[in-house]
Formats: sequence, structure tokens, C-alpha cells
Amino acid sequence: MVQKAKILLVDDRPENLLALEAILSALDQTLVRASSGEEALKALLTDDFAVILLDVQMPGMDGFETAAHIKRRERTRDIPIIFLTAINHGPHHTFRGYAAGAVDYISKPFDPWVLRAKVSVFVELYMKNCQLREQAALLRLQLEGGQGAQDGVARESAGLLAELSARLAAVEEQAEALSKQLDDESADAAAVATAAHLERKLTGLRRALDALEPGSGGGSPSLPAQG
Repeated sequence: MVQKAKILLVDDRPENLLALEAILSALDQTLVRASSGEEALKALLTDDFAVILLDVQMPGMDGFETAAHIKRRERTRDIPIIFLTAINHGPHHTFRGYAAGAVDYISKPFDPWVLRAKVSVFVELYMKNCQLREQAALLRLQLEGGQGAQDGVARESAGLLAELSARLAAVEEQAEALSKQLDDESADAAAVATAAHLERKLTGLRRALDALEPGSGGGSPSLPAQG
């Protein structure tokens, strides 16, 4: 079974971290605190995270600088970052957030339901990605196994591929519905950016899965990074 996803909460004010924990506790995932950019980067050295909630205004290393360090690291560059800011400085400030690599930019005070829903999307994508990686690794082991049970392996492989494809199709269907809804409602740039990020990740997962199909010539594909 896939373990709980880890969500990194970065804010220099303890009361803000408490508020985020209260909002996100319903997701039943592992919430990790960091009270500075430096502390966040240290946590990212050892743990994998589904998403990062990053305060913009912090003493010392602010959110933009922290995000720049995250995006420069091979291990962490694909982790989604949601910026949180107490002050709305207008379109230019928001653009700076997206330029720093954020998938969303939310001004405080924010709607707890909206924040929880956005974070849950990235957690779900992370979990599906983990499941796909584990099952694809198992499939490769079966395909690379001895010559004695190739027929049985072929049947198991076909079943696994069908299950993986069905699971991924369900997520793709949800993403397509979300994109249509955004088109209908003329959504803001933050929502559009989030949807585009999801579509890119799903496209990568679908390519990896297609490469496992018999006769695809894909061999042992390299699955896309999470996030």
C-alpha cells in the first residue's frame, strides 16, 4: 500500500502553521512544518513531498528565493509549490510568483475549503504517480524474470496494464472535466496554471504506460518525476 503523502508547510509565524494544519488535517496526510526557507530546504534533502505551501514574506530567505533553490535541485524541481501571501501586490507580484515556479498563488485570508481542495488535487496526483511507479516496477521484474513462466507472466502483465490504464483513465477524465469547467467559468490565471500542470503530468504518465504495452518497443521506460 502507498504510504501517506507528505505536505511541506513553510511559514515563519507559528500561528499560521497551526492554521494550515487545522485546515489540511482532514486530508489525513503527513504535515511537515518549516519555519524558514533554510529549514524547508533541509527537509527537502531527505523527504519526498506531494506539494509545498510556501509563505512569500519571511525574514532572511523569502518565499521567492526559497522557490528558486527548490527549482534548481534535480530532486525537488518538480514538486508543486503553492505560494501564500498576506498582501496582494497586484498582477506584477503574482506574475513573479508564477515565474518562480509556483503552480498557484493565493492571497490571505484565503478560503479554507478552496485551499484544501487545491492541495488534495496534488496529493491525489502524487499518490497515483507512486502507485503507477510501484506497479510498473513490479511489471518490469515480471517481464525480466526467467524463461519458465512466460505465458503466466504475459497474462499477469496484461492484467496489470489494463488495471493501470483504467486507473489513469479515471484521473484523465477528472482532469478533462476540470479543464472544461475552467473554460466555461473563465477561470483566473491561478486555476488555469494548476490545470495545465496536471495535464502535463498526466500526459507523461500516459506515455510511460503506453511504452509498457507489448510491441511498443519502449523497453523499460523512465517514469516521470512526481509532482
